[in-house]
Amino acid sequence: MPKYWLISDRNKGDGGIGTGDGMNNAGLTYWISDGGDLTNIASWQKISAGNFRKLLADEADHFPDDVPNEQQSHVTLLVHGYNVNFQSATGFYQKVSNSLFTGPDSLNGLCVLYDWPSLGSLIGYEPDRAHARACAADLADVLSAMFDYLVEKQNAAIANPDNACKAKVSMIAHSMGNYVLQKAMWAAWTRKNQPLLASLLNQLVMVAADVDNDIFDAGAPDNNDGQAIVNLSYRITALYSGRDSVLGLSAGLKHFGTRRLGRSGLANDPPLVTQPPATDNVWGVDCSSFFPDEVTGQEIHGAYFGSQHAPEGTIKLMRQVLRGIDRGVLKATKQLVGKEWKEGAAPS
Repeated sequence: MPKYWLISDRNKGDGGIGTGDGMNNAGLTYWISDGGDLTNIASWQKISAGNFRKLLADEADHFPDDVPNEQQSHVTLLVHGYNVNFQSATGFYQKVSNSLFTGPDSLNGLCVLYDWPSLGSLIGYEPDRAHARACAADLADVLSAMFDYLVEKQNAAIANPDNACKAKVSMIAHSMGNYVLQKAMWAAWTRKNQPLLASLLNQLVMVAADVDNDIFDAGAPDNNDGQAIVNLSYRITALYSGRDSVLGLSAGLKHFGTRRLGRSGLANDPPLVTQPPATDNVWGVDCSSFFPDEVTGQEIHGAYFGSQHAPEGTIKLMRQVLRGIDRGVLKATKQLVGKEWKEGAAPS
């Protein structure tokens, strides 16, 4: 079975099939790879959407069953952030996939990259958000197909427990990739008639999220999107740091004072609600103390996935979150606090 999986929203571009910087108006393309240099398109094999789904389902069906919840295998969807070309996106993906799914204490399962063509820098922030919204429609197609598959497996398990799904579906979104996710989740939830009793994602990790930090609060401008994310996810974890200068610039470009979730954390913890049930499946972790002084404010934006000065970053924490370890246990065992940052007081 393939080791690496790619769903691409990129056009052909000058560098070859699927490596361009524009959106593919002909629709998504699907790719698999056994390894090598994933930044080189020659390392990937293009296959049909149907074959991709079949291979992915077959791989999930071979995951071990009858294992404790924390040991269940994952199908993890990764969405990268802004200003990322094909080479950067696939290099980032290979790094994250290897960090999470290989080596000591690694997760079981596989990682799939959703690669969308960001237009450019934070200076062109509003045009990039418009482009992200366009790409979100294609991601919604992916999420809708995943939801249909999970409901099908759920119904099959009712008839015969041996047919139960053996995989947890989880998702990691970084930076503006969270905005793509935000819009895609709302579209997918709406298409499925706003289900309340079936989760799409077991764990959603929003890393340095470039979205409004009141997204989950009742009455906020994007609360409809937040409501969709809450209802389609079993647990949502936002990893943030006030030391992230990239998101400091992003917040300054808003002009209307809404802070970034990935820089300031949740506007209200827990999020504000006007009626039950409470939004108790959303929480945040201040990761500032995981990064030493040597990691600059600009570097912190991507250092969650490891850097020269903080090679582990918060990878260990992500593994535990994806496993579904209770947040109270993570706090009691001091896994929510790093030991690196010396300036100021580390969060307790």
